[in-house]
Amino acid sequence: MTCRLFEGKEHAASYWKYRVAPSDHLIQQVLDFLEKHQGGPFELAVDVGCGSGQGTQLLAKHFASVVGTDVSPAQIQVALQHVKEPNITYRQCVAEELPFADSSVDLVTAMSAFHWFDRPHFLQEAHRVLKPCGCLALLNYTVDMELSYGDCCSHQLNQVCKEFYAALQPYRSLHLGVSSIHLYQEAYETIPYPDKEWQECVWDRRCMPLSSYMGLVESFSSYQALLREDSQRAAALSQDICRRLMSVMKVTSAETEVVVAVKYFYLLACKPQEAQE
Repeated sequence: MTCRLFEGKEHAASYWKYRVAPSDHLIQQVLDFLEKHQGGPFELAVDVGCGSGQGTQLLAKHFASVVGTDVSPAQIQVALQHVKEPNITYRQCVAEELPFADSSVDLVTAMSAFHWFDRPHFLQEAHRVLKPCGCLALLNYTVDMELSYGDCCSHQLNQVCKEFYAALQPYRSLHLGVSSIHLYQEAYETIPYPDKEWQECVWDRRCMPLSSYMGLVESFSSYQALLREDSQRAAALSQDICRRLMSVMKVTSAETEVVVAVKYFYLLACKPQEAQE
């Protein structure tokens, strides 16, 4: 069964405010793979574990219909508050029981969510709902993001970041192990489709206020676990890290923009034309 760690209203709101979505370049990699194996036009995309919907929205202009699904009512509520495209809808359901007919979906995506699913059952369910030549795209990013700021010494900045990540490591879910990447590698190896791709390192750099970087890390399950155990310790850790980063940058405002480099990895797989059900 899906791990249920992100269902609180405050956590859902922080997801919308701080969580990063894949870049247009990454989404285009997915679309190019789908175009190569299926051709267009594309009818239906399903974004599983959609959270507050940032990734779901990126698919809207490429499909006649996009459905985001999530186990959390709070996440779905936040996603619905930000719907702008008329072809996006949301459904509350578990990842392993998708409310779609057999062979009805062109693309199934899971963006920074697959590692929380019952993975074998989800892969079976994705296979069921995908059309022949439909595609599965599993994307995620690593925790070890890197900062840069003007001529500031990036090594010093990232040493502070590494200490932040190290302090949160004991609160990381045992479900994930040391890194979630091996869960995706395992899926890549076990998916029986002959047409599949694995990409382990795609850097995505974006500018954001330092406060948004802090909010992003604070939205991680490990920080949230620390927050539940000792809210004062969590707040003190975050404040100390932010203060030290500003000191290295020689700035006085956490609204100062930094460049955040996020390292993505992804798995793409195409259901065969003559797939055995």
